[in-house]
Amino acid sequence: MNGLNHNALTCSAVPIPPWERPLQTVEAQPYFNVSQASPVLEGIVFDRNNNLLFVDVATGRVFKLTPERQLSIVLKENSFGASGLAVHKDGRIFIASVGDMQRGSVRAIEPNGTREQMIVAPDTGFLVNDLVFDNQGGFYFTDSRGNSADPQGGVFYVSPNVGSIHAILPGLAVGNGIAIDPAGSQIWATEHAKNRLHRVRLSDATTVAPFGSVVTYQFTGPAPDGARVDSEGNVYVAISGQGRVMVFNRNGLPIGQIVLPDRDKGRNLKSTSLAIRPGHRELFIVANSGTEPGGAMIFRSGAFAPAPFPFSHQ
Repeated sequence: MNGLNHNALTCSAVPIPPWERPLQTVEAQPYFNVSQASPVLEGIVFDRNNNLLFVDVATGRVFKLTPERQLSIVLKENSFGASGLAVHKDGRIFIASVGDMQRGSVRAIEPNGTREQMIVAPDTGFLVNDLVFDNQGGFYFTDSRGNSADPQGGVFYVSPNVGSIHAILPGLAVGNGIAIDPAGSQIWATEHAKNRLHRVRLSDATTVAPFGSVVTYQFTGPAPDGARVDSEGNVYVAISGQGRVMVFNRNGLPIGQIVLPDRDKGRNLKSTSLAIRPGHRELFIVANSGTEPGGAMIFRSGAFAPAPFPFSHQ
């Protein structure tokens, strides 16, 4: 009788789809063990001093890791939670939060964690997942409302004076990652619940160009999360649940991937976010192993090109 038999691929906890296996593939290396427990880490970004900032989603804590690998807490546990970070050129840290999954927000704090300021209030109704500044000081954010059968989220823009919020790409099923290209003329967004990567060309900060919005990639399995771009316009998407990052060129075509150690054994699968060091090719990924051994880690690899200098570095 002919039958199915397991091999190395079928025994993997997260086999890479056949059409993605030929991509240029590298394995990231462990860089820093944040915790032996497995908090969900998110929102990793660089500040102007080359410190890595990132959050613990459940507790809302904001961490800082120096280039010397000294870890400290910038913001202590709080009731808001946290899911994404962006740094203003004045040094303030903007914190995206989905809150209790009913009332999210964007808050800003000083680099030392003081003088908290509400930017997008909970009563606006958004579940703010992530955010990115443009070169004028406004920012785009993703809204994680909805689910795969009820797309209520989207991408929105907050003007530099925080005077108005504009809908850019409504109707997404759990908007998640957001990135902007070096010229500021194109944004990328991940739609977590429908496994999509969106490319949006802009006529100006709040206007989608004619025929400017397109789904460039449909992922398989769980599920696209945080996104970043390099100076060539390549976009890097962390895939939460698969322990890897996929890389796409400026047209949204896949060109490479970075995998995490022991992913085939079910470890380091919660790869939620990444950051590329401005002006350099160093790339850092945050992940945890859930109920498997391994805890919460930061991994390091190399990007195709250096990261552009963001608004925080102007």
